[in-house]
Amino acid sequence: MAEPNPEEKHTLILTGASRGIGHATVKRFSSAGWRVITCSRHAFPENCPWAAGPEDHIQVDLSDPADTQRAVAEMRERLTDGKLHALVNNAAISPKTDSRLSALESSQELWRQVFEVNFFSTIWLAQGLQNELAKAHGAIVNVTSIAGSRVHPFAGAAYSTSKAALAALTREMAADFGPRGVRVNAIAPGEIDTAILSPGTDKIVETIPLRRLGLPSEVAKAIYYLCTDQSCYVTGAELMINGGQHV
Repeated sequence: MAEPNPEEKHTLILTGASRGIGHATVKRFSSAGWRVITCSRHAFPENCPWAAGPEDHIQVDLSDPADTQRAVAEMRERLTDGKLHALVNNAAISPKTDSRLSALESSQELWRQVFEVNFFSTIWLAQGLQNELAKAHGAIVNVTSIAGSRVHPFAGAAYSTSKAALAALTREMAADFGPRGVRVNAIAPGEIDTAILSPGTDKIVETIPLRRLGLPSEVAKAIYYLCTDQSCYVTGAELMINGGQHV
């Protein structure tokens, strides 16, 4: 949980690293001297901004439990000192059509896919890496959403429900991992300026107290806080990052 130092290089495993909040998180941790192992369903793109490149990238389909388990084994092999200082579960899918995907029209297949990526993969990763996290007295950060606590005009029912479930899982994990010296927290972003924003978001911005979108870098700073000794007595919390949208 401590800041990186010359004697021990700290390591982060980050899912959903290919864009937006994930990109910003890679840059924040890398700038502080952390080794960042990135994970996404895509191969490592040549234009990515961090130097470690493909040597620290794992391609994984988190919607496939078997592939997630395969990736966990690969992660453990890459942690040659047996320590993992932070696991950030940022990967998520939010299927969209021209209208909000309500509970009345979402298919069984869609619900299963969304929950496997947004919810189940987080516990499969945490279970598989629990010894490495415990050895480092590490931290887990789950990325939930403002949509997990209220009906959102754009986020579908499956996505929102998966994020509400992830918030509950964060509390359970905090209780279960705590005795092993591992902290587990969540961040719940609101309207963040990324490529996945929906048309009409400008109308929501008019109601946010700070009257602007959040920046991916602002979310990355909060993630970094929860992974370092600046938050060494914080666990089981869900940090709202939404410019006051929840009030």
